[in-house]
Amino acid sequence: MCTTCGCSDDAGVRVIDPDHIHEHGHGHGHEHGHGHGRTVSLEVDVLAKNDSLAERNRAWLAERGTGAVNLMSSPGSGKTTLLERTVRELSGELPVSVIEGDQETLFDAERIRATGCRVVQVNTGAGCHLDADMLAAALRTLDPPRGGVVFVENVGNLVCPALFDLGESCRAVVMSVTEGADKPLKYPHMFATADVVLLNKIDLLPYVDFDVARFRTDARKVRPRVEVLELSATRGDGVDAWYSWLRKRFPAAQPG
Repeated sequence: MCTTCGCSDDAGVRVIDPDHIHEHGHGHGHEHGHGHGRTVSLEVDVLAKNDSLAERNRAWLAERGTGAVNLMSSPGSGKTTLLERTVRELSGELPVSVIEGDQETLFDAERIRATGCRVVQVNTGAGCHLDADMLAAALRTLDPPRGGVVFVENVGNLVCPALFDLGESCRAVVMSVTEGADKPLKYPHMFATADVVLLNKIDLLPYVDFDVARFRTDARKVRPRVEVLELSATRGDGVDAWYSWLRKRFPAAQPG
């Protein structure tokens, strides 16, 4: 069991591409502390090891001139739908590839692969997030194009993914209007790490009780000046602002 977030890692991790399936050990520590001091020490050790591996990932990506976007959200926010649309509409402009994180199944990877995009699936078993070691293994398998952008769809969870640096260039938190406007204050660690917040499913605003102004205010209480972009991944409303944000973030990945 991971001492930092409490998730089980007994099932191991699988990094899967169309041609290879191999087992990859989970990067969490397995020791169980008996006492508060020991538990805190293990948590620090786990995060310190992860941060060191994340810096290696960051250096590996930088050497290749490749950007990485860590997409995080709760389950059902619509981030896979947004990613499908993003890949489909930007693939002719930006060299893109995808790493999909889920506890089980290849469902999301198959959806992304149907767009023609290169994708690798990471199944975490009982694990509730990706970590830097998992990303390193996935990057080796994916072998993303130099000068491109890798989208990393993290496991659906508003808690644990926020704690683990993967070595990404930036973090995008996806929220849907069906989840409630109180999430930034209820899950501050997630929103405090965001470089951009994407408020999805705005086409449903007439049918749900969601205070957009409150959401924006609370997101900026946690992360001052964070950009909050409103969009609908299914209908296409507001996605151009998201694409513009990506172009500004990764100018080197654009042709010319």
